[in-house]
Parts: sequence; C-alpha cells; structure tokens
Amino acid sequence: MNVYEHLVRPELSGDLKKDVYAFLTENGHRETAEHCMKVGEQARELAVRYGADPETAARSGYLHDISAVFPNDARISVSVQLGIEVLPEEESFPMIIHQKLSKAIARDLFGVADPEILSAVECHTTLKKQASQMDKLLFTADKVAWDQIGTPPYLEELNRGLALSIDHAAFAYIRYLWSRKDTLRVVHPWLKEGYADLSRHIESESQTCGT
Repeated sequence: MNVYEHLVRPELSGDLKKDVYAFLTENGHRETAEHCMKVGEQARELAVRYGADPETAARSGYLHDISAVFPNDARISVSVQLGIEVLPEEESFPMIIHQKLSKAIARDLFGVADPEILSAVECHTTLKKQASQMDKLLFTADKVAWDQIGTPPYLEELNRGLALSIDHAAFAYIRYLWSRKDTLRVVHPWLKEGYADLSRHIESESQTCGT
C-alpha cells in the first residue's frame, strides 16, 4: 500500500511556497499551511540576519509541518512503512515523530534533495547533537512564529538570545524545555543530546570571551 495514495496531491508548479500551501489546504489543514508560511518567512529573516542562505531557510520553514496530513494515530504506522526509525519515545508520543515524517514527505512528494533542508526539517522540534546553522535557524524560527494562542512564555529569553547569536537563541528555548522536562510527555533523546551539545558550546564560548 502506498501511504500517500489517500492524499490530495496538487500538481506541482515549481513554486515551493505555493505548492506546500496548496497541499496542506487541499488536505484540510489551512491553519498549518498558514503557520508554515509564517515560519518560512521568519526563517528567511533569521538567515539574512545571521548570514545563512535565505532561500534555503525559507524552504525549510515552508516544509517543516507538512506531515500534519497524517493524524497522530497513523504516524507510527506510516513511519514504519516508510522505513523511518521509530524510537520508544516517539512510539509513546507519536506527535513528536512528525518532524521525521515531514522530512520524508518533503523528499518523496516535493522532490527535495537538499541535505540542509532535510536535516533542518527532520529536527525542527527537538534539535539534535552537532546541529548545523540551518538546523538551529529553523528550530528557532518555529518557536518565534508560535502556533498557539497568546505570547510564548519563553519569548523574552529567546529574544535576548537572538541579540547574541543563533546558538544563544536556540539554547534559550532548549533550556526552557529542559527546565521543565519533568512535565513533558517524553524527553526525546535528540533533545537531550542537543541540550548537552549547546550547553558545552555556550559554556566554552563564555569562557573564551572571559579570557
């Protein structure tokens, strides 16, 4: 069985922003489509600010939540059929595997082959160890362009981080999560590794600046 066969798949125009928006809206996820557009533009702005490629960043943002077309109760089964490694934490909390599914859909349905984009999409919720600049740009953009009601509780600290570097901004959010890890449904191993990696980097940078 083709896991994608039930999806509405508009003909691709070559304009990724337009194509992702159409794909999500025609599959009943207009709110997610709007969020993806906002994250794409936020990622573009951050890329300009920190000297990364704006188009790559924007494309990563447009694609990051395209797996919304699969409901939570189907995500593990779909992941298995697509050959995606399913970690125990993902099996117990299927929402979190949506980042890996989005990577697969970007590759399979939108023909995306850019490893920078695929990597960023794959870890946009948890980050990971040895994260690239693009990984951290999308991770941060997604948290700035919050898709919930109200003001994000971490936003002030994240903005202070943005005034320093993208590493500080990403660390501000991941530290926020880590400080309340006992309240999380699961603590994803990539989150643990990302936190440890950024902690070491920020500490090393602080020591260097202090010498």
